[in-house]
Amino acid sequence: MTNLPSDIPDKRRKPLLITEFACLAILLVSMGWFSSQSTAENPISPAWLLIPAFASLGVFLSFIGLMYLRWVASASDDRRTRHRIIFALLTITLIGVWLYGIGNTWSSLTAS
Repeated sequence: MTNLPSDIPDKRRKPLLITEFACLAILLVSMGWFSSQSTAENPISPAWLLIPAFASLGVFLSFIGLMYLRWVASASDDRRTRHRIIFALLTITLIGVWLYGIGNTWSSLTAS
């Protein structure tokens, strides 16, 4: 795999940025809308919470993709293995935090 010159952006960068900010907008709008629709007497259905859950997953995955482009794809050949190991550990950590947050949210909703 050859290294691209630094002045030529990767073709995957723009779709990842669009995905990240679109998912972030969906996440923020859905959280705002759900907070205005939910009352103590009439809570929203837990199924509606899949919208912000998938939007946050989209934000995380596109962020991870952009990190890959910045750290691994642009690394020199002699440092690429080290960057891949660090990137894999960071990716596992980020996805684990997301799963932990979604799991805790879901369990707190089903406990009541």
